[in-house]
Amino acid sequence: MTRPSLRIAAEPYEFVCDPSRTALLVIDMQRDFVEPGGFGELLGNDVTPLRTAVEPTRRLLLAFRHAGLPVVHTREGHYPDLSDCPPSKKARGRLRVGIGDPGPMGRVLVRGEYGHDIIDELRPRPGEPVIDKPGKGAFYATDLARVLEARAIRSLVVTGVTTEVCVHTTVREANDRGYECLVLEDCVASYFPELHAAAVAMIKAQGGIFGWVSTSRHVLSALESATTGR
Repeated sequence: MTRPSLRIAAEPYEFVCDPSRTALLVIDMQRDFVEPGGFGELLGNDVTPLRTAVEPTRRLLLAFRHAGLPVVHTREGHYPDLSDCPPSKKARGRLRVGIGDPGPMGRVLVRGEYGHDIIDELRPRPGEPVIDKPGKGAFYATDLARVLEARAIRSLVVTGVTTEVCVHTTVREANDRGYECLVLEDCVASYFPELHAAAVAMIKAQGGIFGWVSTSRHVLSALESATTGR
């Protein structure tokens, strides 16, 4: 049975997608970025703005799972020997505690450490791909493209952190590869509200140069309508 198209209120205009070819992308909702005591806080940031994205993303995650739609998670981090971390990335910022150094949640942004993993509220279920990435974008040096191609995915509903860095880089990469991206303003977040606002505005500018912008409420409404036929 063919599922009806999802029609989602968005800017700059309505986002229409085939649910069978649409995936929820949850970007870097890791303890090191989102939780107090993690790397983000070590950098001097207040993690409170990032925490606001957790609950709407959790509700959306449950709705996608209930509808049987695919979910993909990403994590930024490096091998324990840092062989996939460019020296320039490790050196940038002249940080007292940087990538690979011991932190409150283990070695910072190192795969397998407690801080590198996804927060409990959004923990992946068995069968949901988790893409480990060494860079800001989720397509660089990963198998994300193959994962999406294997599932015939063409549309991405994008959530995660931070809006102006890993979210924006991934959306730009996806746009260049022909994916249609719907970024949910309440499910992405930044330590800096002004950068969040600017990044969101850039996505939907010029007729949607990088994609569409909406909220979790509109997606949940569209999923409910598609399920009930109303």
